[in-house]
Amino acid sequence: MSVLTSVAQLQERLAAGEHTVLLDVRWVLGDPHGREHYLAGHIPGAVFVDMNNELAAHGEPADGRHPLPSEPDFAATVRRWGINTGDTVVVYDDAGAAAAARAWWLLGHAGIPNVSLLDGGLGAWRAAHLPLAQGEETAEPGNAVVHFGARETIDGDGAAAWDGILLDARAGERYRGETEPVDPRAGHIPGAVSAPTSENLADGAFLPADALRERFAALGVGPGTPVAVYCGSGVTAAHQIAALEIAGFTAALYPGSWSAWSNQPGRPVATGAEPGGAGGGGGASGDGGGNGDRVGA
Repeated sequence: MSVLTSVAQLQERLAAGEHTVLLDVRWVLGDPHGREHYLAGHIPGAVFVDMNNELAAHGEPADGRHPLPSEPDFAATVRRWGINTGDTVVVYDDAGAAAAARAWWLLGHAGIPNVSLLDGGLGAWRAAHLPLAQGEETAEPGNAVVHFGARETIDGDGAAAWDGILLDARAGERYRGETEPVDPRAGHIPGAVSAPTSENLADGAFLPADALRERFAALGVGPGTPVAVYCGSGVTAAHQIAALEIAGFTAALYPGSWSAWSNQPGRPVATGAEPGGAGGGGGASGDGGGNGDRVGA
């Protein structure tokens, strides 16, 4: 199934009575009111998805802010959403798919094949003057089978030793170490290339495949290039993986991402605009085994 479904395609499916599971992932970093936004207005039939409790587990700081849920827990969640074997699933949010992509990636990782992102999300639905529903919606329990492993993941050691292109999907100022609003150290994994997810979009929708292919080629991604992606906590990195797939590339996800890396004593940190750190070489330092506030120059 294509990574993207347009509003017109979704509208046609619904009008034809084709069974479609709709998932609303209303989540933005720093805004805890996703459920309230969903209740105030969502695509009719959509089930609310809780980022923190359904698309993530809870662990130690060294595990990151959004570690992957366990397979049994996610299996129960998928069935609660009403997904049956063979169902078509469309996922959306109101933030350029930055949150919805986490559900898209996780469902793919779980072996659920027919999953796509609504291109343009709720904004595109509103722009088409289509109706919204209010209140909570639930689904009849589904029977889909979940088996993790259909998508590649890496851990911190894998990121440190990655033999290919490691993309950092966070905003450029966080990559450079100029600011860090949520995690204990500022900067990036040494060797990682800055690739903000905002540059995958135009007017809230994904760029065409050719434009995305050109974008990633400029970052060093080509046919056969091993690619891995991280972000702050493994959420928007999934958006980058979706953009890569639209462009014809596959990539591994580092689920712990910067929130895990920066909480692990001894992991080196680079700052500045260059992958290796300020000045393009060196520029990275570990914390010597316990000072989580030190960053590389």
